[in-house]
Amino acid sequence: MRSTWKFACTRNSSPAADSIRKALQQLNTRRFVRDVVEFAPDVICHTHFLPADIVAHEKRRRRLRVPHAVVVTDYDVHRFWRPDCALPTSVPPWAAIGHLGGPDTIYSEFGARLKASTEADGLALTRPAPGVRPTSLAVDPEPRDGEIHVWPIRDNLYLLAGDGGNIVVQVGDEGPFVVDTGTGRLADKTIAAIARLSTRPIQFIVNTSFAPDRTGGNLKLRAAGADPSLRGTFFSLAFRDAGLAATIIGHQNIQNRMEALKLPVDAIPTDTFLEERRRTFHNGDAIEMRWQRNATTDGDSLVHFRRADVIVVGNVFTTTQYPFIDVANGGSIDGEINALNEILSVTVYEHQGQGGTLVVPGHGYLSDEHEVAEYRDMVAIVRDRVRALIAAGATLDQVKAARPTADYDTRYGATSGPWTTDMFVEAVYRSLPRR
Repeated sequence: MRSTWKFACTRNSSPAADSIRKALQQLNTRRFVRDVVEFAPDVICHTHFLPADIVAHEKRRRRLRVPHAVVVTDYDVHRFWRPDCALPTSVPPWAAIGHLGGPDTIYSEFGARLKASTEADGLALTRPAPGVRPTSLAVDPEPRDGEIHVWPIRDNLYLLAGDGGNIVVQVGDEGPFVVDTGTGRLADKTIAAIARLSTRPIQFIVNTSFAPDRTGGNLKLRAAGADPSLRGTFFSLAFRDAGLAATIIGHQNIQNRMEALKLPVDAIPTDTFLEERRRTFHNGDAIEMRWQRNATTDGDSLVHFRRADVIVVGNVFTTTQYPFIDVANGGSIDGEINALNEILSVTVYEHQGQGGTLVVPGHGYLSDEHEVAEYRDMVAIVRDRVRALIAAGATLDQVKAARPTADYDTRYGATSGPWTTDMFVEAVYRSLPRR
């Protein structure tokens, strides 16, 4: 028996190896078809293109009549398969029932229900259930006991959690390098925690955006520090009290936004940059600050500690909520997706998307490439759904009623608090073009 399926051969292929591979493929094909005929299943659901292609080929030869469908998993791997006829020519009406049946699929009577199901039954499972909108069921990973909790990340980097947003501290032979300062409610305890990590005063503070949970502790942490690198330099003439406190670094748009809010002068970054990439070397590590245009705001930055291979990303990525897109201050859904893609362009995983480069979110637990990719996919899917609704002429109220986030609400949803699901959907809607 001959089969028409193909496999993308390796570059080390040889005629002898191809001959052996072909013989093994034909043997496995015979066994597979024999087992299917003997078992006589009601339906075959494939998670791989190879058996799907075999079934499709045998159905064309009329040796098999069993319906089948493909559920693609691990696309990054399976896209390298090149089948001639792996996918069914049409989607059977029971496909959604079989894929979305949930716990009902473990019971024997489910087979009868599957055979009797219609396309309408399947489509019903793809629509949000009526009633109260769900909220996140995930355990809140942020401590709320009024204390600052210190966790080692890697090398000389530490995560400080507890003041309404993640803070990262790098220590070494020079003064501590701090990324973000939390809300400021526990600023004194944050300073004390940093003092336990290093006997030197805080030298640099970097803000990843102007949001209050990124800059709230600026005033106190700056006053607790000192920047000896400025003393006796040109900058000591340009900045008031230069060197007598920590230097706050941020994108120019952060300074602009904080000045517009009339925040205390000493809480606003004085060392600003306009270019997309600012770099420095401190405490034995190269540090890059990468500006992200119009992500959650117009002043977001990613801070990459290159030797430690840790990226601090602020509110561009969190594990606790939908992204806070501040449209009024330059945020946009497309810019947010671009920023998430920028993170993924820098990360290097150790195995299967996990390990390797560590990513510190603005809120939530220490993550890696896998979590960022999942978050990026979620944001992109919601964006595409809202865009399709806009193209169909839907108003904002109609977009909200369609619940484009329904299948993610139990992970990121909120119906109360400072950032709800409806607020996120509205931000997506308002940041997309409408004709």
